[in-house]
Amino acid sequence: MGKFRKDEKKTVPGLSTASLPDIIFMLLFFFMVSTVIRETTVNVAQRLPSATEVQKLEKKNLTTHIYIGKPKRSYQDRYGTEPRIQLNDSFAKVGDIRDYIFTEREKLDESQKPKMTTVLKIDKETEMGIVTDVKQALRKASALKINYSAAETESVY
Repeated sequence: MGKFRKDEKKTVPGLSTASLPDIIFMLLFFFMVSTVIRETTVNVAQRLPSATEVQKLEKKNLTTHIYIGKPKRSYQDRYGTEPRIQLNDSFAKVGDIRDYIFTEREKLDESQKPKMTTVLKIDKETEMGIVTDVKQALRKASALKINYSAAETESVY
């Protein structure tokens, strides 16, 4: 019969990294597909007025949004039915707008700060009193580039 040799030392084979890039790209693809970019949750009514001459903003990363309208039904027991201002995901007062604009402006590069545009999304049932107060607060914060959002309708001549 044969002899078994125990004299030879066995070595552990090296770990193969040939499939590592495939695994990395598979994980990257999974996270790219399953990740949702968070948008602001609008807590006020948003029936935008219609307009015939509408232009889209070119650089949306240079915009900051202010929503004005009546709180949605789920918030009416807490905030009432009067038009309210929403900055990011929370309700605010006119006095909070200046700090909000300064905070948003600080997030931008120095060269982009003068190009920042404030977008007002105002419900069409909102009275102009609160809109005028917001515009005055924006003027005090030196946010002079204002865009009003509107729903596009066909022009009839």
